[in-house]
Amino acid sequence: MTALGSLGAVAAIGFPNLGFATGSALIPLSEPEQYNLESLIAAARSLSRRPWTPPPRVAAEVLEKVDYDAYQRIRFREAAAVSNGPGGAWPLAPFHLHRFADLPVAIHLVTDEGARRIGYAPDAFDYSGALQAEDFPPDLGYAGFRLLNTDGQPGDWLALMGASYFRSSDPMNQYGLSARGLAIDTTAPGRAEEFPRFTSFWLDQRDPERLLLDALLDSPSVSGAYRLEIVRGRSTSMTVTSRLFFREGVTQLGVAPLTSMYWFSETNRHGASDWRPEVHDSDGLALWTGAGERIWRPLNNPPQVVTSSFFDDNPRGFGLVQRDRAFANYEDDAVFYERRPSVWIEPLGDWGRGAVQLVEIPTDDEIHDNIVCFWRPERETAAGDEMAWDYRLVWTADPLAPDGLGRTVATRVGRAGVPGQPRPEGGNKIAIDFLGGRLGELASTDPVETMISTSVGRIEDAYALRVVGTDRWRLIFDVYPEEAEILELRAFLAYEGTPLTETWAMQHRPVAF
Repeated sequence: MTALGSLGAVAAIGFPNLGFATGSALIPLSEPEQYNLESLIAAARSLSRRPWTPPPRVAAEVLEKVDYDAYQRIRFREAAAVSNGPGGAWPLAPFHLHRFADLPVAIHLVTDEGARRIGYAPDAFDYSGALQAEDFPPDLGYAGFRLLNTDGQPGDWLALMGASYFRSSDPMNQYGLSARGLAIDTTAPGRAEEFPRFTSFWLDQRDPERLLLDALLDSPSVSGAYRLEIVRGRSTSMTVTSRLFFREGVTQLGVAPLTSMYWFSETNRHGASDWRPEVHDSDGLALWTGAGERIWRPLNNPPQVVTSSFFDDNPRGFGLVQRDRAFANYEDDAVFYERRPSVWIEPLGDWGRGAVQLVEIPTDDEIHDNIVCFWRPERETAAGDEMAWDYRLVWTADPLAPDGLGRTVATRVGRAGVPGQPRPEGGNKIAIDFLGGRLGELASTDPVETMISTSVGRIEDAYALRVVGTDRWRLIFDVYPEEAEILELRAFLAYEGTPLTETWAMQHRPVAF
């Protein structure tokens, strides 16, 4: 069986003439076979021309028993991790299959001799619970893999497991939101969401300056070939090359999707039931439009699923961002929300017309990823179509603030009116804090202009002030919905007709206090 011939296989098969990887005497490798990206693209194209068949499930009965608690008692022996690069390469540690990731994937190491597939090794795991190695088939396979740190930091920095999900703990050694290869019909009316899978991986660490990770994607509607060229640093950059081949048309195609969690922050703290001040992996969607406008959209935890579309032509970038980095705003020394990475998507080449779509799903707990965003191209897809989407994906601690402009650092909502006086009915007061750009150079006496608009209702009593003892400026106004259930608000500060800040754009639901 050739490397390409095994692309669709999901269970470990026999490995004649097994060898062993650097640093591991447990995990076997197959004989090397030829591999390159062009052959992967050709295989994805060929696969799309055949009817899709559901992947066979292995050991379904026993894997159903591997719930969250049981999975925590199956530990990979990190001494068994494998590596295929020079001394600085990051060792690969496979994930055990479990109830929530029960489809094996093929994992290959690319060497000078060719691609060598990793074989399943039950002895690479410690089983401390009721389930033991002998309860699983000897050819079980793996759910995915992670790459371990080698710079003295504990744990791992890159993980891929389930559907086409992948994530990094860089740059602050803390996992948060996830990226995906592709999203299909996330909120398309009348259609069930489709989750394309990375079924096979090829990892190449021969170049000490960069890591190459290739993957074959497959689903009922589309097959694809992906390459992630990964460079670690203060921000970890992944240059993504993707080639998609459609078996059938897709109603809602989501390119470069990101998935995160937002429960509550200072914006909607009034509705929280938790002791902590804030709980979220991301607090806003950042946009850089093709026309050059920089937009900040605070995230919501809405009462029902909401999809917002930001139409654009050749967007310059978008991402889910964690701007609040103060521990005191979370007070959680177990999961460290202030360390969660932000992810920025920078399109490479001409993406044309379409929309960044933001999907917000109600949640009452932090265990649910309830935020999704992606680029939805205007062009519809049909069976037989081929598409190429290339972009740079960056994991960063940077607030992703626009150059030369102030950024939004807080959004608060309260009762309209003036303290000590009768409060008007049906209104909310909005207070937005901006920081950065030229704001620190301006005195409280400077004529800073407030630029505010609303889709419905009316705005009253707007003013801006410099927050005493800081470089922040605060924009405050009252908004009256006039029976509207949702308002689209936009605001920024200006000086002599020139914007001082990014555009704050909030979908506001009136709050009764």
